Amino acid sequence: MNSSHKPQIIDLILDDLQQAFKGAMHAADQAHSAATDDQSVAETQYDTLAIEAAYLAHGQSQRVAECLADINAYDQLKATLPKSLDEIVLGCLVHLLDEDDMEKWIFFGPAAGGIKLKLNNHEVVVVTPSSPIGEALLGLTLGEEAEVHIGGRVVFYEVEAIY
Repeated sequence: MNSSHKPQIIDLILDDLQQAFKGAMHAADQAHSAATDDQSVAETQYDTLAIEAAYLAHGQSQRVAECLADINAYDQLKATLPKSLDEIVLGCLVHLLDEDDMEKWIFFGPAAGGIKLKLNNHEVVVVTPSSPIGEALLGLTLGEEAEVHIGGRVVFYEVEAIY
């Protein structure tokens, strides 16, 4: 893989985020309908169905806003992909090798960490700067090694390529 794959990776991420947005919109619409339905009106002082439905509608609306923010972040990133590949920064595609010579491909994104994509028979995982691996890799250069603390164990990755 190389730098020319980055716009394709972002398009795949955006497709995934658009699906999440559609699901969140549907859930928010349903939650709003439930909150405003005549059946949700409290019949006694102990009837909390309307309050619960309103909380759910609010939470779903927040999820919609988060999805939109993620989509906007990737739209902006696509327009400003880094040209210099001297160090790992937002928008980089990075090829790593662990201590067992197992390869790992990551895409450094602004949001939606954990999304897994398949490209050219390689799994690419979206990583954000706030994740343990993201914190360890940010700013590293070709050939440097990262020490990543995950679930009580330490994994070492060597930076094989930065695209």
